[in-house]
Amino acid sequence: MTDKLKVAVLFGGRSGEHAVSRMSARSVLAALDANKYDVIEIGITHEGIWLAGERVLDAFVAEKLDHLTPVTLVPDPNRNGLYQIKSTPHGEQFEHFTDVDVYFPILHGTFGEDGTLQGLFEMANVAYVGAGVLGSSVGMDKAVFKAVMRAHHIPVVDEVLSLRSDLHKNMDAILDRVEASLAYPVFVKPVNMGSSVGVSKCYSRADLLEGLMDAAQFDRRILIERGINAREIEISVLGNDQPRASLPGEIRPEADFYSYDAKYHDDRSQAFIPADIPAGTAEMMRSTAVRAYQVIDCAGMARVDFLLDKDSGEFYLNEVNTLPGFTQISMYPKLWEASGMSYADICDRLIELAVERRAERDQTQWRYEGER
Repeated sequence: MTDKLKVAVLFGGRSGEHAVSRMSARSVLAALDANKYDVIEIGITHEGIWLAGERVLDAFVAEKLDHLTPVTLVPDPNRNGLYQIKSTPHGEQFEHFTDVDVYFPILHGTFGEDGTLQGLFEMANVAYVGAGVLGSSVGMDKAVFKAVMRAHHIPVVDEVLSLRSDLHKNMDAILDRVEASLAYPVFVKPVNMGSSVGVSKCYSRADLLEGLMDAAQFDRRILIERGINAREIEISVLGNDQPRASLPGEIRPEADFYSYDAKYHDDRSQAFIPADIPAGTAEMMRSTAVRAYQVIDCAGMARVDFLLDKDSGEFYLNEVNTLPGFTQISMYPKLWEASGMSYADICDRLIELAVERRAERDQTQWRYEGER
């Protein structure tokens, strides 16, 4: 018998952030204490195939997957754990592979951070790290998120929303609408994507056209935001019903903005922790971060990103990342480390929060005795 928890770490996935997910997963796998946890590595391919076995992450990096075992989680709360998929002369068969106590998804972007995977976890009634269906989906959808923030009087920058289908029908009309509503520069973003994938900073109509076409590769809905002369401030939030916020940090990219390359390939970007901002502004940002976290019903963790206008001193909430970059050098753990919590302690706490949330969810009555 063992008291160790079985923790399944999921990475990869059907997303433009597949490679980023693998980087985050390597840090998590290195931090999980073998004396506390039996760790099961689950790699998810670009095609959505779940694979388990020995040294799965290394196999994904080397692109040598033949020795791995296809597995799946079934949405039946009476069937605990993962099932392996075996090919037989009579077709594919499911066989129990392993029990799992906690699922630790390190899946950034679509099909991992957007509520879809969380829906599967909820159907299976398992403990899992991070926000639930609502918090994940609202946090991921930049357009809906802005609408919810405005409804709660949390400041966000002005935007125009467009559909990919509209671009093909009448691109000039979209360009005219953006130019009538917003001044250059503007930022163009896929509505459902992270890590600055598909994001462009546009200074002209020609830039805007190119940016729209680029963003349209990654989502059917595209957001065009007013650009401001901003400092990028980030705050980490941790907890379930009683979350707390870290110290604020500032990212100063060497590039024109904090692009994908600036985040993951260009080491010239600088992080300043704590951010050199007025104490009153820092506290307002921290309380706003917690408020936004609670408004969309987050759980576990999130990194809350702000834009601090260099000219006016006003700040705007940019987004809430419910499964933020989680490498050893990512801002989420670095902000907590500056606030007194180590990377390993963060992982431990996230697993504890997942177990607590499952226990709280189990208090819900799913059957109404008065029904006929």
